[in-house]
Amino acid sequence: MAEGVTAQNEPRIAKPPATLLVIFGASGDLTSRKLIPALCNLAEDQYLPENFIVIGSSRSKLSDDDFRAKVFEGVQKFSRRPISPAVWERFSKNLHYQPCNGEVLADFELLKQRMESLCASSEQRFNYVYYLAMAPQFFGPIASNLREVGLIEEYSSTGRRTSVVVEKPFGHDTQSARELNECLRKSLAEEQIYRIDHYLGKETVQNILVFRFANGIFEPLWNRKYIDHIQISVCEDIGIGNRAAYFDQNGIVRDIVQNHVLQMLSLLCIEPPISLSDAKSIRDEKAKVLRSIKRMTPVEVRENTVRAQYARGSVSGQPVVSYLEEKGVNPGSTTDTYVALKLEVDNWRWSGVPIYIRAGKRLAKRITEIKVFFNRAPDSLFKGRQVGELEHNVLSIQVQPKEGMSLRISSKQPGPRFKVRPVEMDFTYDNSFGVASPEAYERLLLDVMKGDPTLFTRNDEIEESWDLLAPIFEVWSSKDAPPVLSYEAGSWGPQAADDLLRKNGHSWSSL
Repeated sequence: MAEGVTAQNEPRIAKPPATLLVIFGASGDLTSRKLIPALCNLAEDQYLPENFIVIGSSRSKLSDDDFRAKVFEGVQKFSRRPISPAVWERFSKNLHYQPCNGEVLADFELLKQRMESLCASSEQRFNYVYYLAMAPQFFGPIASNLREVGLIEEYSSTGRRTSVVVEKPFGHDTQSARELNECLRKSLAEEQIYRIDHYLGKETVQNILVFRFANGIFEPLWNRKYIDHIQISVCEDIGIGNRAAYFDQNGIVRDIVQNHVLQMLSLLCIEPPISLSDAKSIRDEKAKVLRSIKRMTPVEVRENTVRAQYARGSVSGQPVVSYLEEKGVNPGSTTDTYVALKLEVDNWRWSGVPIYIRAGKRLAKRITEIKVFFNRAPDSLFKGRQVGELEHNVLSIQVQPKEGMSLRISSKQPGPRFKVRPVEMDFTYDNSFGVASPEAYERLLLDVMKGDPTLFTRNDEIEESWDLLAPIFEVWSSKDAPPVLSYEAGSWGPQAADDLLRKNGHSWSSL
């Protein structure tokens, strides 16, 4: 931020038009932990529409007051900052509840009546946003019933924008993702579907585009001539918690790599879009990156992938059980809790640049980071003065837990000796801008209300990402599948993951 400019005196952003938000699955964890706290923070910052209504909906029989009390507990516990009593009082007046079974058409007639009744007191036309905070098998029936009762409208004919937000997992493989896309498109136009990936709402992920295209010193270097390799790490120190039923059927590749990792990779490797205000152009370029990633042969799957499960160990000094001992996990499960991959974007810009990915549970610490390793400078000038090779310049983009960026450069060590050593130039959002980064759901909910799909995943991106991983799943499920290795909880993964990089002359960077 420029000197003398503060968040307090910047121009206010335009508020979205009047919006009615219906949250299906409103009695679930996501609503209390993320959605309502995010909306309250938007209200605290005065970003919500002047006319804004929320209707929570699920099978549970709750009154408006019951629902308000339930979600207020979530706001107190999970909001990133305290919400003032005055803001909560104003916000909660527009917070309502309507029971609805997603598969019963008559319930949608009652929902429609409630929506029309709540909107009747205003002369403004409300846009409708439906947030499907539930399992994918309910997406189709809910969309179909909404259309059947006239709650999904075409903007061109009514002037009302209707948007449907769906959570991951979006499919289990290529075929199921296509079927889910086709199911939704029976009731919705593609532009009405917002497939949410909360990683795309994180400030540092959004900043990738600004960093690349607003800084003249990096974009000329952003190609195979100057970049040696890239590492993307999504590491968690937690286990699977109460998600055993879901996780044991999916594993870390489906849970993390197919969505979060590949979305970050596509932004990192994107070609310049027509404009950063052109959502279609950005999504077109992201899809091109995913389409360009080389599909592996069975031999390459065995050479370039490592999968493993955590064994007993200790995390932060506390002993933890193995994956197979977690409650709800099949004792004979071969589900991956760790994966290491070597990928390559096979296009003109990136051909020959290895992209290494690692993701896992019960690792040494929680961190999500992208590291871009630039080619080493020739060391001929330093012969006789420098011991060993000069180190890579490394750009580090930390997504969580502390959002920021750093650049490792080489500098002369102080003193009479001519000794070169690496130093870090870095910034974090809280130190540099003086304000805490908003939660990802705050930005994404605001974008939906504005009708901006830039940070949401399009149907072809989803299908390309599943298509990319299909050869891996096929080999891993075959009779002669490579073994599921073991790693100690609290470590950085199995030795085979280190070997994957070592055979290419690289090593995992410390985190």
